[in-house]
Amino acid sequence: MSTQAAAPTRREQILSEAARLFAERGFHGVGVDEIGAAVGISGPGLYRHFPGKEAMLAELLVGISGRLLTGGKRRAAEGEGAGLAPAEVLDSLIEGHIDFALDDRPLIILHDRELDRLRDTDRKLVRSLQRQYVELWVEVVREVYPRLAEAEARACVHAVFGLLNSTPHLGRPGALPGRAATAALLHRLALGAFSGAHGADGDVNRVS
Repeated sequence: MSTQAAAPTRREQILSEAARLFAERGFHGVGVDEIGAAVGISGPGLYRHFPGKEAMLAELLVGISGRLLTGGKRRAAEGEGAGLAPAEVLDSLIEGHIDFALDDRPLIILHDRELDRLRDTDRKLVRSLQRQYVELWVEVVREVYPRLAEAEARACVHAVFGLLNSTPHLGRPGALPGRAATAALLHRLALGAFSGAHGADGDVNRVS
């Protein structure tokens, strides 16, 4: 059986290039023709896939919020099914979010800059998905660090997301350590934030 990843569909190619261009030049700084040229089709040809730029932006921001939630639920369920300790499940959640933070930096920029351009229904959906993702983390964090009150745990989760999502501001990719080293550093920083809030009194069994 082949282990090669499936080639991206034309729709996925369009979304990837749209994300890159929107992040680099802003939503209003990019035309449909430019997105089409980036994937080798005419601007009007894009309308066979999307009704316009607004639909692309909505699919990008709703899509990544949905994928983060789905991935987080999968990691939590797999950890529970395998009998992992809560600290190991938290490690897995952190790893998943780091993958997003390192591999989808244009989407972080888009969320920060362009979320308010979405229609109310799409923006509310993004916020709903994000709240569910936060609460998934809060539940795991409180299992690992039981002294944290719910409000404190939620504040910590938001703070750690802010830390991990800072990757677009860490400098040019070539100026950073390698991907593995950057991921390991972010992981240590995230765990340090949680343990620091808890008090780091040594009563938690954590994965090294």
